[in-house]
Order: sequence, then structure tokens, then C-alpha cells
Amino acid sequence: MSASAARPEAEQPRATAGHRLPRALRIRRGPEIQGLFKRGKRKRTEHLDVFFAASPVSLPRLGVVVPKHRHRVVERNLLKRRLKELGRTRVLPALRGAGRGMDVMVRARAEAYDASFAQLREELDVVTEGLCCAPPSSA
Repeated sequence: MSASAARPEAEQPRATAGHRLPRALRIRRGPEIQGLFKRGKRKRTEHLDVFFAASPVSLPRLGVVVPKHRHRVVERNLLKRRLKELGRTRVLPALRGAGRGMDVMVRARAEAYDASFAQLREELDVVTEGLCCAPPSSA
């Protein structure tokens, strides 16, 4: 019996390119992240801080920051995956549909570790709706 046959999770298909956040739509560099924290506006929810500002590339882009808050790496990675998936499937398409080229940085608060996927989705939907419906700012 091979090692992969003994582990059923090894048979799971890997994420395809269609199920990943494209590099062009990610905020990845430290100076970009720090700049967004400083110059961007913030909306705070029970579990998240969402920073946003006009995108220099006129495309909606997403970044996710999950501080340690004394949690294990497995818990941090789960929270990161959840937030990235919500950004990929809900936030970015809504901003694209509204024609809003914005940089959006989602920072998890300590309370986010205890939130369900549905709670995080609800909070991001409310914030996204506000971003899509608000008049464009000159920021």
C-alpha cells in the first residue's frame, strides 16, 4: 500500500487557478499594506477592521492580515483562508461590478478567531455593500 493510498486527503484535488486569488488582485508588499493602513479609511465590524482606498492600478485588490493574537498557526491559516475566499468570491466581484477600483485590506481582530464563516461573510457583505454604494472619494 502506498503512502498516498493510506491517506485519503492526498487524493483530494488541489485548488486550480480558477479557485485562487490572482496575483494581480492581491496586495502583497509591506509598503503597500502600511500605506493603506495610514491613508485608507477604516470600517470596523465586530470581528474585522476593513481598510480601503482608491487603487493605484484602478483594479479592485485585496489583502488579508491575520495577527497572531496568541493562536496557533493552524487557526491563523484557517482564518486567513476563510477571509481570502470571501474576498475572492464576494468582495472583489462586487467592487468590479460596481466599477470601483479600490484596495481593500481586511485585518482580523482577536474576536474573529471565534466567528463562524457565516458571521464573517455577513460582516464583509455589509462593508462591501457600503463601499459599492458610497460615492467615489478623492482619496
